[in-house]
Amino acid sequence: MSKRLFGMIALAVFLAACSSTKVKEEPAPVKDSSVNSQGSSASSSGSGSTSGTDTSNVSGNPLTDPNNILSKRSIYFDFNKDDVKPEYRPLVEAHAKYLKQHPDAKIMIQGNTDDRGSREYNLALGQRRAVSVKNAMNVYGASDNQIETVSYGKEKPRCAEATETCWAQNRRADILYSGE
Repeated sequence: MSKRLFGMIALAVFLAACSSTKVKEEPAPVKDSSVNSQGSSASSSGSGSTSGTDTSNVSGNPLTDPNNILSKRSIYFDFNKDDVKPEYRPLVEAHAKYLKQHPDAKIMIQGNTDDRGSREYNLALGQRRAVSVKNAMNVYGASDNQIETVSYGKEKPRCAEATETCWAQNRRADILYSGE
């Protein structure tokens, strides 16, 4: 009897935690063409530095300049993982520095998963991915009040095929700036 009661309480707590997550309908993000078929960046800096990532583009908006790292908005994850891979740290650091330099800027980090696993598991994994990116940005100086996280789980796939190549494109966190 007590196991059943404990199970019901645990389920209620889990559902309550999920229900407090705001889910906003946003337009689907633009596909990041710098990602190859395995979901990793087509170009790799290797050194982990952010040289060449000037966030003060004088000729226009650095967020939309395809030559600026800030135009890249997706961080990809390994299967069932939520840690930011070293190859994406320069991208996360650049966005964090932009937020630090622009205190009025706000972002939403959308966590996504591939379609394997239950809806509940994928919502939780998507949230962990979004929070992982947020925590990394906090380490680089971005303020908590500038960052909102949301999980879409498997609800916003970029690719619908049941292949590893496709699943890799769906295991991501997308950065969306307010007003874009």
